[in-house]
Amino acid sequence: QVQLVESGGGLVQAGGSLRLSCVGSGRTFSDYVMGWFRQTPGKEREFVAAISWAGRSTSYADSVKGRFTISRDNAKNTVSLQMNNLRPEDTAVYYCAAVRGDWAPRRPYDYWGQGTQVTVSS
Repeated sequence: QVQLVESGGGLVQAGGSLRLSCVGSGRTFSDYVMGWFRQTPGKEREFVAAISWAGRSTSYADSVKGRFTISRDNAKNTVSLQMNNLRPEDTAVYYCAAVRGDWAPRRPYDYWGQGTQVTVSS
């Protein structure tokens, strides 16, 4: 089992940048595929990005490709999401998630953080 805690959200102007971080508990962090998702009120949670166990593979939603970068540091049990050129439509609560198993980035995830709010003003 792994517990996840996100940080780094906030308010930023359009075109700005933010870096989200997620720290996981436990000694087996590197066993998990890690993902970032986001959700706005009244909408379903949507996939943003994912990274494989050692970071060799990544996957992004089309809406963030070229602007967001996911990375991980297994020595620090951390996964990060660098968000550049932010747009008002990126405004959402962002969640970190973890799952064991094969590399299937958009599969259901087993463990979730509490979320961090990102607000992009126009």
